[in-house]
Amino acid sequence: MKNLFTWRRTLLGLAAAGLISQCSAFSFGGAEEAVVLPPPALDESTQAHSETAVFAGGCFWGVQGVFQHVKGVKNAVSGYAGGAADTARYERVSNGNTGHAESVEVTFDPSQVSYGSLLQIYFSVAHNPTELNRQGPDTGTQYRSAIFTQSSEQQRVAQAYISQLDAAHAFNKPIVTKLESYNGFYPAEEEHQDFLTEHPTYPYIVINDLPKVAQLKQLYPDRYQEKPVLVKARM
Repeated sequence: MKNLFTWRRTLLGLAAAGLISQCSAFSFGGAEEAVVLPPPALDESTQAHSETAVFAGGCFWGVQGVFQHVKGVKNAVSGYAGGAADTARYERVSNGNTGHAESVEVTFDPSQVSYGSLLQIYFSVAHNPTELNRQGPDTGTQYRSAIFTQSSEQQRVAQAYISQLDAAHAFNKPIVTKLESYNGFYPAEEEHQDFLTEHPTYPYIVINDLPKVAQLKQLYPDRYQEKPVLVKARM
C-alpha cells in the first residue's frame, strides 16, 4: 500500500513537528474490538526473572503501546523480525518484500507476568489474530500476525494456546497467527519508539491504538500499569 505508506510518513513528520491535532481530517480505519479470552491452559514454568518474546500484529506503534502498560514488562521495543539485517529499515520493510514484520520485542519478568499471560493480551487486546497479512487499515505481509518464538517452550505454549482458542471458537474466524523461526530482532528507528506516548493526539493513534490501551485497562485491570515503560527513558 504505497499511498498509505506515503501518508504515514508525511503524517509522522507532521506529528514530530507538533502540527497534527486530534481533529485532523485524516482517518485510518478504526480500532479493533477486544475479545475476552480465557487464560492459556498450558503455560511456561520457569524460575527466570528475565525473558524476551517477539510479537508481530500490525503497526508496531499500538502493539508496543499496549505492552508498555503491562505489569511485569521491563521493556518493549518496536522493530523488525523475519528478514535480514540489511533490510531492517522502515522504508524497505514498508515495501512488503523483505520478509520482515513490524514487531515488538518484549522483555518481561516471568515471576510477575507469565509468557501465557502475554499471549492472552496479544490475542485479546493487542491485535486481531484472524486478519491475514493485514491489520486494520494496514495491508501487507509486514503487518502479518506472527510470533517469533524464542525457545521450544515458547513454541509449545503458543501452539497449545492457538489450538485451545480455535477449539473453543473464541473468534468468529480461524486464527491465522503463524509461529515463525526467530532469526534476529532489529530495533526500529528512534522516531518509532514510544510513539503512542509521545503523540497521543496523532489521528492514527487516536483511532486505532488508544482504544487498545483502554481495553487492556478495562479487561485486565490486574495486569495494567498506568505509567508506561518507555524505551527512551532507558537510553
